[in-house]
Amino acid sequence: MQDYSLEAPSPNVSSRPYLGSGKMTNPSRNVSQILASSAILLLLASSSNAQLSWEEAYAKAGQAVSQLTLADKVNILTGQGSSSRCIGNTFAVPSINFPGFCLEDSPVGVRLASNASTFPAAMNVASTFNRTLMRQRGEAMGAEFRGKGVNVALGPMMNTMRAPAAGRNWEGFGADPFLSGEGAFETITGLQSQGVQATAKHFVNNEQEHFRTTSTSNVDDRTQHEIYTIPFLRSVQAGVAAIMCSYNQINGTYACENDKTLNGILKGEFGFQGYVMSDWGATHSTAPAVMAGLDVTMPGDLVSGTNSSFFGTTLLASVQNGTVPESRVDDMALRTLAAWFKLGQDSGYPPVNFDSHNNSAPDDQRINVQDDHKVLIREIGKASTVLLKNIAGTLPFANLKTIGIIGNGAGPSSHPLNTFVGDDGVLAMGWGSGTGTFPYLINPLDAITARAAQDGTTVTSSLSDTDLAAAAAVASGKDVALVFITADSGEGSALIEGNAGDRNDLQAWHNGDALVQQVAQFSTNTVVVVNSVGPIVVEAWIDHPNVTAVVWSGLPGQEAGNAVTDILFGAYNPSGRLPYTIGKSITDYPAQVIYTSTTPILSIPYSEGIFIDYRHFDAAGIAPRFEFGGSPRGGVAPTGPGSSLDPWLHDPVITVHFTIKNTGKVAGHEIPQLYVSLPASTNSPPRMLKGFDSVFIAPGQSQGVTIQLSRFDVATWDVVQQRWQVPAGKIGISVGASSRDIRLNGSV
Repeated sequence: MQDYSLEAPSPNVSSRPYLGSGKMTNPSRNVSQILASSAILLLLASSSNAQLSWEEAYAKAGQAVSQLTLADKVNILTGQGSSSRCIGNTFAVPSINFPGFCLEDSPVGVRLASNASTFPAAMNVASTFNRTLMRQRGEAMGAEFRGKGVNVALGPMMNTMRAPAAGRNWEGFGADPFLSGEGAFETITGLQSQGVQATAKHFVNNEQEHFRTTSTSNVDDRTQHEIYTIPFLRSVQAGVAAIMCSYNQINGTYACENDKTLNGILKGEFGFQGYVMSDWGATHSTAPAVMAGLDVTMPGDLVSGTNSSFFGTTLLASVQNGTVPESRVDDMALRTLAAWFKLGQDSGYPPVNFDSHNNSAPDDQRINVQDDHKVLIREIGKASTVLLKNIAGTLPFANLKTIGIIGNGAGPSSHPLNTFVGDDGVLAMGWGSGTGTFPYLINPLDAITARAAQDGTTVTSSLSDTDLAAAAAVASGKDVALVFITADSGEGSALIEGNAGDRNDLQAWHNGDALVQQVAQFSTNTVVVVNSVGPIVVEAWIDHPNVTAVVWSGLPGQEAGNAVTDILFGAYNPSGRLPYTIGKSITDYPAQVIYTSTTPILSIPYSEGIFIDYRHFDAAGIAPRFEFGGSPRGGVAPTGPGSSLDPWLHDPVITVHFTIKNTGKVAGHEIPQLYVSLPASTNSPPRMLKGFDSVFIAPGQSQGVTIQLSRFDVATWDVVQQRWQVPAGKIGISVGASSRDIRLNGSV
């Protein structure tokens, strides 16, 4: 039986063994500068499927486009409508053997398809801080999309967690742009290694569900570059095929007809060579959208079941009357076909074999694409679990005779699988278009009961969140009482328990605080398991002396019950870290969802600028309950040209080396995190995440870790010069176990 090397010396602060002696070096200060400002850096991963470079793909696409009529080109760019076989389909062009695209949700697997897996949410894989697992998850999802004949996977989602209650936060990678960028890069690399086109979404500033189609996100240029577009830049560096523009306006102009963000930043600064597609129904015009950089409109029709469209015959007429130059349509078709050729989809790609609207349809072959992905799903579920509290060795369980399990979140839903939208039973994903279709769902009660039986341990349960008398009866006299609480959210298209996508607050659902307090009143060994879409306020019970452990499980996908059972019984030493800050109050956070509006277009001011989540907590001196990245447990080279993808900007120039020693008795993963602190003159947050690793260390052993930084990692966006600048002065380098648990400090 394993013994966690995690203790809590105080109710608020916990620590893990993280003892290092380290030095920092900068061997590359004299690296020659590469000044070609127009250079484009495309970092393409090796692929298990034959893929082309963008240059090669454009050559083939150019030959194809030269053979097309104007009508053919327009058909490639126009969705077939809302009633097509996949979530989205584009038209075929037989003359070049182009079958059209099948576009399908979601960021957690093939949605609305039988015999496909439902993976842990992106927020969970972000909690692993493990690039290998991020990529493997992308590879496995890519294999399943390909197996179903899907050309374009509508993910990953990478909007930043600006407001903690925002409904679709769980679909993304958390509250830090660097972590989100790495999650996006690895996921896209994995997906596209299988020959599937990935879609980076939603570009950009779509950070709440309320009024998402009738709001303008007003964002300054520095904040846009340093926070919200960073994951999309990393997506371009990964060679992403498609980028989806969002519903909202940006500084007064709709995202899908915003020349500044589409042509200026995405295609200009970032050198994006794929195509821009609209979110479903996010196209608002023809010529303005096309000339601003929109390439493909989805789902195609303005009203479901009609032939009306901003593209289609309308775009055809716009070219014929001179409103849109045909050269622009050529560029749109070139970009779209280049993505098809680049991923090798022009040869030997599986045809669509399912029907997203009717899994019982004759043309749905119900092909099983799951392979052994349940093993990876369970691994990510374990690796993403964050142990926030563990007093006196409560976990892992040992020598228990009785276990009480309390809470609706521990058991199965009262509805048949995949038939209910809402929070009933074990919470393994949120709601909306970012969901999957469970092939099965392991609940904690079943998994814990099966594991406990191996030790002869008796399990008693109450699966009600509201029957406090039953909770007390089950908790009383047990060796340990497990209480499961949840918080759900999703897309604004559904109203769930009074929550219109965005959560109404940061409280546990179903009065979870009262449930925990009741159990803790009757059990001196209360373990709380949290399945949540994001942070919840835990102040009502976190300091209760009978709450001896807190396990943050997130949204682990179909293996939810098995993953948490592995943690509780010591089969896995938890190594997850929070990808966001858990504050003591919702008012601790600088940005909130705006729930009401009295104007046709709601104005959402991003007045907090670059100070979101832990950057704000640090700058404002606010003590979090649990910090970002946490699990209790001489001069710089001169500035250069500064274009976003200049190789000069991304070459490694600083090498940080340190050593970690495992002083505990159990092998496990440590997550060292590297933060930089820029000179005060930059008006930057006190610390910003710029590197991390996941390091497995045996008991008593030490492991050296090396993290490299580029100029980009220590640069700020100059809104006047419109380029990245490396500031003059000393730059602080910190290494630690979280954003506040710093163990090593240095400077360059």
